[in-house]
Amino acid sequence: MSSPKAAFVLVHGGWHNQSAWDKVTPILEAQGNAVLTLDLPGAGKNTIAPRSLGARPFDLAAFAAEPSPVAGVTQDDRTQAVVALVKKAASLGGGKVILVGHSAGGMTISAVAEQVPELLAAVVYLAAFMVPNGLSLLAMIPHPAMSSALSPGLFLGNPAAIGATRINPGPSDDAYKALLRASFYADVKDADFAEAARQLHSDEPNGGALAPSPITPERFGAVPRHYIRTTQDRAVPLAGQDHMIAAVDSTIGGATITHTLESSHSPFLSQPSALSSILLDISVQSLTDHRESAGAFDR
Repeated sequence: MSSPKAAFVLVHGGWHNQSAWDKVTPILEAQGNAVLTLDLPGAGKNTIAPRSLGARPFDLAAFAAEPSPVAGVTQDDRTQAVVALVKKAASLGGGKVILVGHSAGGMTISAVAEQVPELLAAVVYLAAFMVPNGLSLLAMIPHPAMSSALSPGLFLGNPAAIGATRINPGPSDDAYKALLRASFYADVKDADFAEAARQLHSDEPNGGALAPSPITPERFGAVPRHYIRTTQDRAVPLAGQDHMIAAVDSTIGGATITHTLESSHSPFLSQPSALSSILLDISVQSLTDHRESAGAFDR
């Protein structure tokens, strides 16, 4: 009888929802893997748009100033939602889960790995914020390694005043749409870009951006970690990715295993087969290492 395969839990990034994984999920499932996704609290079906976003005529100044309806969503809300999904996935994957996070979703998967390391065969960062203990996502943005990021040019209003980092997924001029594409979707087909942009929500609650990373060597550091680097990324630039990898390795110990895609920030849309191949390889290797470790312990 074949050994059980790990289940995947896929966590989307900022302003996105679980539909980001729609091209990857069937590829993983075709290889016999269970795949679970979710809309994080404050995202997708769990968000509430500012009223001004739907007003016509659209008033950009009013939209930029309106307090966010999801300002109260915390990082712990998101962490606990994913912990619950990991526990469900563990029952489907022989007790072990491959936890994947994209972009800002890296903050959530770090917190989850710190809470339930015993349930994880691996944690995988896809062009994601992997931040050393005590630092926040917001603290990473001004670092020189992030200086080529285009995405801050999308932000509207004062995050401290509105309670969220806001972008405009509604009516916008051609220059803003071009910046959105260059930031997140530079190598994505036109139809996929249009659908992805339609799925975006406007507000990322400040709770996730301000929460300090809780990772420790004893818990987070016990989980094999992987980082999928995206070389053409203009949301989380490659230099920023490599800086975070080095910073976590030096403070947590051990070595992050790296993989590389010649892609922009959204390979789940532009290169779903190549991304899935990396994820499947990580799953096979992680479960092999786990079984070998368990066998050595039993002996």
